Amino acid sequence: MQSSWRFFIVTELLLFVWAIYQLLGNIPILIFIVFAIINFVYSVKKVHKTSFNHFQKVSSLVVMLLCFLSSPAVWLMIVLAILFVGLKGVEVSGIDLFSNAPWRKKQIKMIKTVTSDSKSGRRFKRPWIGNQRFGNDTYEWDDINMSIVYGDTIIDLGNTLLPKEDNVVIVRKGFGKTRILVPTGIGVMLEHSAMIGEAQFENEHYRLKNESIKVFSNEYDEATRKLKIVTNTLLGDIEVIRI
Repeated sequence: MQSSWRFFIVTELLLFVWAIYQLLGNIPILIFIVFAIINFVYSVKKVHKTSFNHFQKVSSLVVMLLCFLSSPAVWLMIVLAILFVGLKGVEVSGIDLFSNAPWRKKQIKMIKTVTSDSKSGRRFKRPWIGNQRFGNDTYEWDDINMSIVYGDTIIDLGNTLLPKEDNVVIVRKGFGKTRILVPTGIGVMLEHSAMIGEAQFENEHYRLKNESIKVFSNEYDEATRKLKIVTNTLLGDIEVIRI
């Protein structure tokens, strides 16, 4: 996911440079942009503002927008941004747009098996920035311990089988929303700390301001499979959703 975002940013920057080149080569459009910028700066810096000054600001912004939209490169930037954000949003949310398509009705899915790897001494990296989703496909459970600077995170436990012991999910995050999908019948303990945020757990809603909460599901003591969720967030929400 990190490489795809890098490709998107580089492509947008290249298109932006191309757009600037096109605007500099179009003298009439360039004159309109310069005039709109001067008009906008004048209306903003004027001490005693009138309704006409507000009209100047709005009209200047409209003129600049129309001038930029006259460049084909800008339209390519917009189309690329819509496609990329739309596809990435579908990927993170886990929605399959073609799940009911006719060609999927007789689809054959082959399961690939691999030899078990040693869990001791494994090293792996996770991106610090960006939206992430865990659990799109069937996977072997392993405790989750992750740190994120910014981004939304979805952890789906519906495609794995939790062992009959304590299982742990630890998420440290600067900014962003966290959703954890937990199958029915699993005892859940949530310990959440946030500077500013909200928590939803077992149909209860909590607002936090530099606070911490620790709550348990009703069947936690009797459940054979238990999940401990520990999250720390500067600004963001946490949702524990039963599936």
